[in-house]
Amino acid sequence: MKSFFKKLGRKQKDQAEIYSSQNIITAPLSASQILPEDSPINSFSPSQLIVGSGQSVGKQRDHNEDSLFTFSITIGNGTNNQPLGLFIVADGMGGHQYGEVASNVAARTVASYLIRKFHPIIADASVTLDESLQEIMQNAVKEAQRAVMKAAPGSGTTLTAVLVLGQQMTIAHVGDSRAYAVQSNGQVNLLTRDHSLVRRLEELGQITSDEALVHPQRNVLYRALGQGEFLEADVSTAPFPQPGYLFICSDGLWGVVSDEEISRIISEAKNIQTACQTLVAAANAAGGPDNISAVLVKLLS
Repeated sequence: MKSFFKKLGRKQKDQAEIYSSQNIITAPLSASQILPEDSPINSFSPSQLIVGSGQSVGKQRDHNEDSLFTFSITIGNGTNNQPLGLFIVADGMGGHQYGEVASNVAARTVASYLIRKFHPIIADASVTLDESLQEIMQNAVKEAQRAVMKAAPGSGTTLTAVLVLGQQMTIAHVGDSRAYAVQSNGQVNLLTRDHSLVRRLEELGQITSDEALVHPQRNVLYRALGQGEFLEADVSTAPFPQPGYLFICSDGLWGVVSDEEISRIISEAKNIQTACQTLVAAANAAGGPDNISAVLVKLLS
């Protein structure tokens, strides 16, 4: 305590001495003391996004080629309380030079592009967009494509980016990272379509879903950022799952953790951050064959 007292004023020092003499201990709140997201409150004002994330190199890789990005903002002014959020997972292509560079550049480029687009609106509520959200997302991916090809030629990356504005999600997707809507009743709905060879074979009826999980070419992609001069992302719009969660992850998680297990872990977790860490731990417990990234988002409104 002596070194601590040296940095205090007289009043603070006296107070600290009283705490010490009474054996009073202060500590951060535990996860069980933090208000759970499903607490019985009818409505939240202003509407807001709460976010958790988790990441691991896995058990069988020596470095991490995944990148994730989360950003959310809430402006409460009594008239316009729409939350804005951007959530990204990118998985650098294993076996390619600079895979980690590609994923990082892709995530940062999309984030930078979208934040520049929305900054005038954040600063001035009277400003409106001159493009649709789908056009903006498509252009963001095209800029990321150019950036990846310049920064990491010969490499590639997946990209799953979700822009949330109010109760609407706009999703831009390339590769085999995934976005899910996890409903409060336990239902898990896939919002993206894998751009992988095995997924295409499955769609053609040449292999079953069980065969796809163990297919030797399950990691082969036919569409990724950094591969080819021209790239068209899958862009779609959907309502934010209410009540429920948006869940984005790399194949290092969904490839080894079932939809049922994902739903169970999320529903049983005390809060969103605990859910993400438990999901990452479950992927590692299943062997951790790849890098693992997870982003979980809930809309309180």
